[in-house]
Amino acid sequence: MSLTRNVRMLTRYNAWAGQRLFEMLRGLPEDVVTAPRPTGSGSIVDTLSHAHVVDLIWQAHLLGRPHGFTTRNIETAPPLRELHDAQTQIDRWYVDYADTLSDAAHDEVVHFRFVDGGAGAMSRGDMLLHTVNHKTYHRGYVAEALYHAGLKPPVMDLPVFLRDAAPRL
Repeated sequence: MSLTRNVRMLTRYNAWAGQRLFEMLRGLPEDVVTAPRPTGSGSIVDTLSHAHVVDLIWQAHLLGRPHGFTTRNIETAPPLRELHDAQTQIDRWYVDYADTLSDAAHDEVVHFRFVDGGAGAMSRGDMLLHTVNHKTYHRGYVAEALYHAGLKPPVMDLPVFLRDAAPRL
């Protein structure tokens, strides 16, 4: 099995899980998604904004260009609808990127600078795995915030994606 098959599947899973979450959130009152939370990156929208910024940073690393961020959080998160649109766009970019990645490129090591200025080096495949894993982690924060608000988050598990939505790669 090709190494790229897994990153292609995982970038699709990531986009699917994000869409399920944003669709649920868009139906909630604004005060639920903007309420300050004691854990994670702040409110639900702040947490999702952080995940989006991190996606932009890693996209820049993969493209070999500066990302322009000095922090992994922006001062004011955009409105949920705007963030949803922006996240959909970057998720599509990651799916398309993974689809064009060869096995050799998957293993190619890219040198970059972390936001704090420190040097970093990772394979392109590991960078893609990090972006998926990072958003999974933060969707967990959002799910916890929803439970604390008396709400049930959508099912976003990988086996459900594989059963219901995964294309054949």
